[in-house]
Amino acid sequence: MNYDVIFLLLAIIFWLSTALIFYSYAVFPLIISLLSKNKKLNAKCFDKNSDDLPFISILISAFNEENVIENKIHSIFDTTYPLNKIEVLIGSDCSTDNTDSILKKLENKYQHLHFFPFKQRSGKGNIINSLYDKATGDVLILTDANVMLEKNTIFELVKYFKDESVGLTDSRMINTNIRSSGISFQEKAYITREVFIKHYESILWGTMMGPFGGCYAIRKEAYSKVPPNFLVDDFYINMKVLEKGFKTINNLKAKVYEDIPNNLSDEFRRKIRIATGNFQNLRVFFKLNFKRTKGLAFCFISHKILRWLGPFFIILAFISNLILAIYSTLYFYLFIIHCLLLILPLMDFLLKKLNFNSNVLRFITHFYSMNVALLTGFFKSFKAIKTNVWKPTKRS
Repeated sequence: MNYDVIFLLLAIIFWLSTALIFYSYAVFPLIISLLSKNKKLNAKCFDKNSDDLPFISILISAFNEENVIENKIHSIFDTTYPLNKIEVLIGSDCSTDNTDSILKKLENKYQHLHFFPFKQRSGKGNIINSLYDKATGDVLILTDANVMLEKNTIFELVKYFKDESVGLTDSRMINTNIRSSGISFQEKAYITREVFIKHYESILWGTMMGPFGGCYAIRKEAYSKVPPNFLVDDFYINMKVLEKGFKTINNLKAKVYEDIPNNLSDEFRRKIRIATGNFQNLRVFFKLNFKRTKGLAFCFISHKILRWLGPFFIILAFISNLILAIYSTLYFYLFIIHCLLLILPLMDFLLKKLNFNSNVLRFITHFYSMNVALLTGFFKSFKAIKTNVWKPTKRS
């Protein structure tokens, strides 16, 4: 193989790797936003005052939630949805704080609230699986203890289930407690953008790529129990719904509120867990790319798979650029830029020590830290994962 062929192959690797990163993060969102312009969710929905609104079961897995659990329960029952069509099932995952005593008190106050203390740590997915067996609702709402609801949230989550083709509806998460000292601003920007990407997927094909795990609704018959060792339960449940032929959609009017994480190291550990679970799900659901469902493979590959493979594209681009820089002035200057980008997170870290916070630098830090977490999660996903028990990220 001669020099020109090697150079050409390295150049292809460099530009293809760079293009795939750019496509997943920038081009794909632009394409679907343009395709969905002036379009709305195309699904039948219940009228707010309809007598045939479905009976719903709200399932919550709680672990050491003494700071938020009472407000959470109040936000559920302070609703426009008929209370006689709601049951709330809460499983305490062997909490060691005052969560259980608070829930016992609230159980006496609200007749539709049912509390189940678990004596051994099981993990969110396993708790929800157990509560699913006890639920009597036609529609399930799965929600976290620290996610607060508006008065209309429950109705907005449920209303599209009048359409028999809809299997899962997601909420619109609105982040609170934004601070400039950490990554909360960057995380909020990322999550907000994700919400709209999922909404565009919903409008176009009903192939939303995973709900916001803090609050979403699912038709009971569409629910699949999460394997005991799976770390990202919401994506697993969502893809199972698509596998069964139902639509998954996002409703921007179903608003919920959650404090955003601000500590980079805590969030980095959380993203490693999520990344590990993503690669677990990839091995199970890669076959869906061959399912003849309009938009499914396009969204799965563009929105998820290419992004999960992002760290490998970054590594390939860097190595190919390094070799090309030896023989080409153009690639030498591109390599200098490449190195500067990699140095910027270190600069951000040093400036933060001096109490100087740059949003631009923090976005670059956020991007690289996500990809390091993805790379770490990829290798961890090959290890024997025996449980989905994990330590929640600290939030206000």
